[in-house]
Amino acid sequence: MHSGAPGPAVTEGSRVPSLPDARGTLSEAVIGALGSRPGGAAHLAPDGAVRSSDPYGDDLHLALYLCYELHYRGFGGVDDAWEWDPELLRLRAALERAFLAALRSDVPAHPDVTSALRDLLLEPAEGAGVSHFLRDEGRMRHLREYVALRSLYQLKEADPHAWAIPRLTGRAKAGLVAVEYDEFGAGRADRIHAGLFAAAMGELGLDPAYGRYLEAATAHALAVVNLMSLLGLHRSLRGALAGHFAAVEITSSPSSRRLVQAIDRLGAGPAARHFYAEHVEADAVHEQLVRHEVIGGLQADDPGLTNDIVFGIDATVWLEDRLSDHILGAWKEGGSAVRRPL
Repeated sequence: MHSGAPGPAVTEGSRVPSLPDARGTLSEAVIGALGSRPGGAAHLAPDGAVRSSDPYGDDLHLALYLCYELHYRGFGGVDDAWEWDPELLRLRAALERAFLAALRSDVPAHPDVTSALRDLLLEPAEGAGVSHFLRDEGRMRHLREYVALRSLYQLKEADPHAWAIPRLTGRAKAGLVAVEYDEFGAGRADRIHAGLFAAAMGELGLDPAYGRYLEAATAHALAVVNLMSLLGLHRSLRGALAGHFAAVEITSSPSSRRLVQAIDRLGAGPAARHFYAEHVEADAVHEQLVRHEVIGGLQADDPGLTNDIVFGIDATVWLEDRLSDHILGAWKEGGSAVRRPL
């Protein structure tokens, strides 16, 4: 499902990112380990460091993000063998337990899948969301900050959800693969959505290198990305990953339409417009596939996953709302939503 002409053939950031600066004890321990040879790490973080850390804070989420990125592109100068280092995996598991426990405690839960899906269609009050702000009053600096923050996911768009493919069967698998096929360009490299986003970044004067804006990303943005990786990497959370997939696809089209309007008002250019226009059309179709085939098929095949599906939807929306509140709060006070200047 494609709108307009194909975007330019831009690689979604081919350079391997460098390790960032630490933000606390946990991220310092991970960065220090990754700078050495794998296999010799012991007690990567002090006892109690995870328990005493903010489960939504910069330190924990940078540490968790670094662990997860070893399953994607890795980091320059870091041995690929760290991906499965037992001690690093033990620390990652502790970080995940803290994050998941906080979410299960803090996220309001819908009673069933039907009501959770229904509420995804409820638009925020007019003017209440980031896309409303960008459409109505945002400046180019706001758009650039938003795109930079989103780049941590958009440059690997659809990758976390691909981990669900071998864990699904029947209608759920077929529906998910149909959506992923579009996300990965329907067989055309110049239509891969991550590449379209990279082209949009370049047009906005941003560096499209993968992971380039990690240093600029706040804990709010890292938590949104980490949730996808966490759900994708655990077969036991496949139901929650399907719920996350539904939340992303169902809410994408309306916000993308407003971003197209923002881009038109700001005169951002054709590549930026093309990326979001693509999602207005494609995600409207994806919504039906996800709702009826992925979620409907998964519930039919494994009714025991219903509560996990609901959790995936609710946790996704809750974390996205936290990120939106942070961004809008900073902008409305005349400040910046990023940690470091772009």
